[in-house]
Amino acid sequence: MRLTKFTDLALRAVMRLAVFEGDTPLTTREVAEAVNVPYAHMAKVITRLQHLGVVEARRGRGGGLELTGLGRTASVGWLVRELEGEDEVVTCEGDTPCPLRGACRLRGALREAQEAFHRALDPLTVADLVTAPTGPVLVGLTSRRPD
Repeated sequence: MRLTKFTDLALRAVMRLAVFEGDTPLTTREVAEAVNVPYAHMAKVITRLQHLGVVEARRGRGGGLELTGLGRTASVGWLVRELEGEDEVVTCEGDTPCPLRGACRLRGALREAQEAFHRALDPLTVADLVTAPTGPVLVGLTSRRPD
């Protein structure tokens, strides 16, 4: 299975936020720079993560991003499902429907594989993803150090 770039960025963002321990929260721009993506892309990702209740964003002085309790403890499988949506791996309908769609075993097999992929991620949390050796690397992704 392959994740969309959007989901990849979201996972990197929550992982970066999970290891931050400073007094002044990271900004969207700082997270974008740390994971080497354009600010505009990261802003869209952060907005979606806010809607899911994974990230809290505050504006103004002293504002910034903070991972919520849900963001730390939610299943990575759940998060991937929410970000990727319920689309199937293959599309058998559409402008030119597949002539095999009524008798194809591939679609069902791919659906099972997709669910197995998600189930493999279900036991993991963001907190699990940032244990050593990953956490220290994430902390070092930006020149800003905790306050």
